[in-house]
Amino acid sequence: METREAFLGLECAETGERYDASTTGQSDAGVHLTPVYDLDGIDWDDGGLADRPTDTMWRYADLLPFSSPLTAKEGGTPLVASAELAAELGIKSLSIKDEGRNPTGTVLDRGLSPAVTAAREADAELVALASAGNAGQSAASYASMADLRSYAFVPSRAPFSNKAMVNVHGGEMRVVGGRYPDAEDGLHEQLQSDWFTLQEFDNPYRHDGIKTLAFEVAESLDWSVPDAVIVPASTGEVVTGVANGFRQLRELGLIDEVPSLYAAQASGCAPIYAAHERGERDVEPWEHPDTIVGELEIPDPKGGAAAVHAVEQTDGDILAIDDEDILESAVVAAQTAGAEVGTAGGAAMAAAWQLAEDGVVGETDDVVVVNTESGTKTADILRSHLMGQGI
Repeated sequence: METREAFLGLECAETGERYDASTTGQSDAGVHLTPVYDLDGIDWDDGGLADRPTDTMWRYADLLPFSSPLTAKEGGTPLVASAELAAELGIKSLSIKDEGRNPTGTVLDRGLSPAVTAAREADAELVALASAGNAGQSAASYASMADLRSYAFVPSRAPFSNKAMVNVHGGEMRVVGGRYPDAEDGLHEQLQSDWFTLQEFDNPYRHDGIKTLAFEVAESLDWSVPDAVIVPASTGEVVTGVANGFRQLRELGLIDEVPSLYAAQASGCAPIYAAHERGERDVEPWEHPDTIVGELEIPDPKGGAAAVHAVEQTDGDILAIDDEDILESAVVAAQTAGAEVGTAGGAAMAAAWQLAEDGVVGETDDVVVVNTESGTKTADILRSHLMGQGI
């Protein structure tokens, strides 16, 4: 693999045991792998990033693994401030990190770019994954750029836009009856040929790429951090990636502390929330998942334990939000801040309201809410919500 000088390889997130850069799957300890870097010599302060493009996450290439990445200029998304929403919540400031403006409209582009690059560097011919929708669309896009055959297994309830765009990008797809776990089962039961995994946490470069979101937030605030960052939690990869990003910035000395991280789940499928409430990191599968937010309907998240750990390490919290509040919050954000917030992002917005109502954040606090997907991906659900109100 052609990798960056600072990239040292992969290590077990629990034991620290080192693994080769081409390794996929779990460590010998049964824990996910994560990329590690030599931070000595990384100089992003005092103009160290001045001559680099601002419209892509590869601005931070020093702390990304590959020297010749597949990129469609993912990252570089805006931090949209809304004084109106801040006033409604009674906080100092509220900004939306709008990941819906990524190439395929999802934060997952940040992870699939390096993940598919890893497949190309390994001379893979076929890449595959199970997906609630967004990851399958993103994977198909990057695979087509690398001239790789791609296969996405998606549940029947995945949004039509995701299914359509998998094929538009040249990817193959199998629609599996049921929910996300059924799509995972279908992947392993039906795909018989050799394939390179793009699955979250089985491919360690997915959560690593997402850390660039934290880099952008901090740099846009002149290397400071907000008091709270609120992230939708599904597989756990976004929560884990964002936390890793802030930790690396602290190790570099660019920020003084990691902000409190809050993870939002739908109350109809909240296994990470339930584990946190029990005071445990072991996440038990959610027995009867039931939420309109497909991206959050992940009953047995691979990164659940990692997400609980990330929240605990930052003195944050995990919240479970009702679907009605999720949808209403997405609509209010769209109508107030002008950002097209998807249903998953609506969970983070609703969590901001709950934290304000509970007095966890107040008039002296700066809050960043992460919108993980474009509202156009779930426009039919948001429109149905309005129709239910007679609009």
